[in-house]
This record gives sequence, C-alpha cells and structure tokens, in this order.
Amino acid sequence: METIRCQARLSVSGTNLTYNGHQIFLSGANQAWVNYAHDFGHNHYSKGIPTFESTQSDIQSHGGNSIRVWLHIEGESTPQFDNNGYVTGIDNTLISDMRAYLQAAQRHNILIFFTLWNAAVTSKSHYRLNGLMVDTRKLQSYIDHALKPIANALKNEKGLGGWDIINEPEGEIKPGQSSSEPCFDTRHLSGSGAGWAGRLYTAQEIGRFVNWQAAAIKEVDPGAMVTVGSWNMKADTDTMGFHNLYSDHCLVKAGGKQSGTLSFYQVHSYDWHQHFGNESPFKQSFSNFRLNKPMVIGEFNQEHGAGMSSESMFEWAYTKGYSGAWTWSRTSGSLSNQLLGMQHLKSRSDYGQVQFGL
Repeated sequence: METIRCQARLSVSGTNLTYNGHQIFLSGANQAWVNYAHDFGHNHYSKGIPTFESTQSDIQSHGGNSIRVWLHIEGESTPQFDNNGYVTGIDNTLISDMRAYLQAAQRHNILIFFTLWNAAVTSKSHYRLNGLMVDTRKLQSYIDHALKPIANALKNEKGLGGWDIINEPEGEIKPGQSSSEPCFDTRHLSGSGAGWAGRLYTAQEIGRFVNWQAAAIKEVDPGAMVTVGSWNMKADTDTMGFHNLYSDHCLVKAGGKQSGTLSFYQVHSYDWHQHFGNESPFKQSFSNFRLNKPMVIGEFNQEHGAGMSSESMFEWAYTKGYSGAWTWSRTSGSLSNQLLGMQHLKSRSDYGQVQFGL
C-alpha cells in the first residue's frame, strides 16, 4: 500500500482527489452520530468517546481513511438561537468537542468530514433550519456567529477533511416547479421521490443556502474542501435528462457568491425494490455523468445494494472512476460487512493511505 506522509491537506486535481500530490481514494463510513444531534457541544462529546474512537480504530485497521459525521442536523442542540430564530453563537464547548474528535482522528490517520445540516427528515426542531433557508438575515447570523468561528478555529487541524453543507436537501425540495432559469427548474424531479420530507424549499433557496455557507468557509479557510450529500444523481448531473443543481453556475446563480461552490460532488445510492435506477453510480462509470469535479459515493450499504456485497460495492466505486466510498453507517446495518468492503481495497498498490506523521 502506498503511504502518504505529509502535512498537506486534501485537494482536487481535475476529477481526482489528491493528498500531498498523490491521488487518493476516500474509503470509509458514515458515523453518522452516536447520540443524534447531541454529539458535539454542551460537553456531549465525552459521552460518545468510546464509540467514536472504536469506529476510528476499526476503520483504520481495515484500511479506511475517512469518516462522515453529522453536526447540527436541524439545530436541536447547536448552534444557539434566540426566540426569533437568529443564531447568537455557539456554546463554549462546541469547538473543543470538535477539536478533540479531530485530534483522535489524527491519531488514527483518519480524515473527518462534518455534515452541518440534514434535510432528509423534518422534526419539531426544523423551524430553526427553516429560518436559515428562507431568511437571509438569519442565515447570515449563523454564518457570522457560528460557521465562520468554527471553520476558522479548526482550519489547521490535520484530521479535518472537509465540510458537507447539508445532507440530502432534495428531501425538502419542491419538485415539479417550472422556471425560465434552468438552475431553478425542478420539473425533472417530478415523480422522482424528491420532497419526501416536505416540499418546503425552492431549488434557488437550497442553492443560496449552500452557496453562502461554502463561501463563508472558504473566506476563513481558502483551502477548505466543501461538498453536499445529494440523495440521487437526478440532482447531480446534466446527463440522462436531469439537471445538476450543484454546479458552480447554479450555486452562484442562486446565491451570488463566486467562491461559494463545491470542491467535489457527493451522491447517495440505495436500491428500490432490490434494484438500482439506471442513474445510480452503481450502474454507471463516473465518466458517464460528465462532471468536471471528483465525486464520492457518500452513502450506500449492502442491505440496500441490489444484491451487491460490500466488497463489490467498494470495488465498483474504486474501479469505475469515483474518488471515494462512505458506507452507511456505523449505527445502521452490519458494521462487519462495511469493514470488509474497506478491507477489500487495502492491498491495492495505488490505494492512498493518509499518514499524518505525528
């Protein structure tokens, strides 16, 4: 196995991810939480340390190098909101909790990707996320009083791989909307299943939400890696009759901030009635989607893999041009099967393994 010893960070070269100048495949898993929405801040991290660190150890020992973990979700416990829905700050342990987790990951040679928000479900706390989606003043309050302080404080942590702005925003998108601006037209999502968690937001509102936060992160940390966990390639490609809602053009069109774009794409894929749709990354090579940035398959598992084993799914992602595979999840399905998928790639001669050189 190739060992990459460096102080460098993850970066992009064309449609590949690199680390210290070497191409790397992000092999790993979603944590995604230990205590849902209560893992960081308010001294919560200490309660989950045994599980967090055992996951890191298991992934490292099986050849993995990365973990995706959720942060605010719908604002249940972080950040801090006033009674009008404006973000006033973060509690005094949120950053220290996140730093402790990143430093544990560093000891295990693991890169961490924090997913800030979640739109795959709508809970009683969703009014907080809703405010940020529809009111730019509230979104700016989050950026000023939470996001930028967090990103600035953690930008030099070696274990930080990047930021995932929101998980599956298509869960709350309004499908079937006609617009003269192709970036905001969601007719291609009619009947797709998009909007399953509530048809709450336009494509423009979601694009602005992503654009502003991506730009804010890069303002304090220009080398930061940013992505979005899209539910399906139907929202991530301009091929096959679909439309890429997260292209540079569409995100800038939605939010106006030139730097507010993604570093790499991320898509999720599960079977439906034991079959993958033709647009699934497990039915197509990466090149078929004609994207100009790397793509990670950010959620999948053997239980909903249309009969594919974990090993074959990791193999597919690795050989078909994708830049990573994060199985779902530490808290769902068989962890042993997920680890076997990572183990399957461990011996590849060009399989990049992060080594921080502690």
